[in-house]
Formats: sequence, structure tokens, C-alpha cells
Amino acid sequence: MPQSLLPKMLRYAEVVARAGSVQAAARVLNLSASAIDRQILLLEDLLGAPLFERQPDGMRLSAAGELVVTLAKRWQHDASRLLTDIRQLQGINQGSLRLAAMDSHANGLMPVFLERLHREHPRIRLEIDIVSPDQAEAALIAGTTDLAIAFNLKAGRDLHLVMQAELPLGCVVAPGHPLAGQPDTSLKAVSGYPIVSQNRSLTIRRYLESRHGWLFAEREAPVQTNSLQLVKHLAAAGSHVALTSELDAAPEILAGRLCFIPLTDRNVQPQTVAIAISARRPLPRIGRLVADLLAEELRGCLEAVRQRRAAGSGG
Repeated sequence: MPQSLLPKMLRYAEVVARAGSVQAAARVLNLSASAIDRQILLLEDLLGAPLFERQPDGMRLSAAGELVVTLAKRWQHDASRLLTDIRQLQGINQGSLRLAAMDSHANGLMPVFLERLHREHPRIRLEIDIVSPDQAEAALIAGTTDLAIAFNLKAGRDLHLVMQAELPLGCVVAPGHPLAGQPDTSLKAVSGYPIVSQNRSLTIRRYLESRHGWLFAEREAPVQTNSLQLVKHLAAAGSHVALTSELDAAPEILAGRLCFIPLTDRNVQPQTVAIAISARRPLPRIGRLVADLLAEELRGCLEAVRQRRAAGSGG
């Protein structure tokens, strides 16, 4: 984005906040510290409020400074969208988008999608933030991301769902595990084996505790982590069972390293995965293109996993 599209005062304030001091910002911007400090003081005078707490070890944002930095980031984002829209008026599928995604997509769905996007539309640039579902929704509402793929998003006044799919809850185990040959299972059966559990920072653990708290009250899981990779590694090693969705373990299921067994308990509710955009902000044409492409890859991934599971169970 050309720097002239973002006012100098806002740009300097954002860089100082990011760098932690005027001196560090001067190195980033290749300007003198006095020139940057002068613009910060002018902006503070204009707003009638200090933007930073000036401390011996650097600059810390004040409440007013947080608002200014949020404005600067939104301005940068809108300027980037403006350039994207202009390119599309010229008939070019070129521009940049911000996408919020989950950690569980980072080693499965996302690499395949990005390879296809680069192959078919090499002039589209994506900036991907790995966030929680709550953060993804907040980013869409705030306008700091264009598109999100996340669990358990709900359509509403602020969010429009481009597509949504149900994700039955189940367990993943190594192919040699006693549960691996079963067409389905129950939480009671799963509880008879060591469980590697996601910790409370992840949505699925909060869901399990709210609806099936006995699973952890009777015997606390021997391993808890916020790392999906560790969860799947322990399950694939055969030492633990993990409660998750087939999408979370898609690469390992397709490679034959994990088996997914759905839970049949009547009170177990499926989760959902959705691709969402803001209902209040128009999506540029390349945004719709990227959203549709991502939706195709998501549907294809789920179909492949389910075909693999059906073939493995003889169904």
C-alpha cells in the first residue's frame, strides 16, 4: 500500500506502538527520531490526549493510543481494499485479502487451498491470521479481516455465512487401537482409555465440559494441551484417545495414521465449521472468489475423509 494513503501521524503512531519506542520506530521508518516524536506530539495536541505513557524502557499505549492504533490499522486495511477494488475495475484478479483461520487448519486444509490459489490466481495475496473462533468473529465485525473460517460461527446481523458444514464429534485413535475397528463408539467407551485433552483455551474443551463434565470430573485427562499437533501425535502413537472432529485430523486420516470413530451418544451435538464474511461491509470481487475457492476445498476435504472412513469400515 502506498504510504501516502495513510496519514503520516497515524502511520508514525502505529509504528511506534509496534516497535515499542520512538528510536526503534525511527530505524523501521528510516527517519530521525525527532521527526517522529514531533508528529506524535502534534497528534496528541490535536486530540487533546496523550497517546503513550513515556517510560524509561520505551513507550506504552494509553487508552487513547489504543483507539488511534485501531483506527490506523483499519485505515490501512481499507486502503488495501481500495487498491484491490481498483485493480478489479481494470479486470485484474489482483489484490490482497486478510483471512482469519484456526490452528487446526494450518497443517491440513490451508496448505492445499493456498497451493490451488497460487496456481489459479497468482496475483492474489493473502495475509492469514491464526486466531480463536471468538477472535475471528471480532475481527470480521471490527473490519480488520475480510474472511474467516472458524468453528461454531452463527449467522446474524454482523455475520454472513458463505457456507457451513456440520462436524460430528468423535474420537481419533491409531489404526491398531481397540476402538479403531468399531463403526461408532460412546463417551463411556472412550473414557476407558487414556485421553489426551485440549485445554480450556480451545472451544471443543469448553463444549465438552459444559455438556459432558463427568468425563473430566471422574478422571482428569492425563495430558492437556492447546496444541492440536501434540494431541494428534499422541493419538497416532497409540497411547491416547483424542476427542475431536474429522476435519481436525483430516491429513492423518487420509494418510492412514489415524482413524475417526463417530460418537453415537444421543446428547452429543455436532459442531460446525463455517466460512464467514461481514454482513455490514461489501466483499470485493476477489474476496468472493477466494471464499468460493475455500468453500470448494473445505467440501472436498470433508468428502475425501468421509469416503476414506466408509472404505475403511467396509461401508
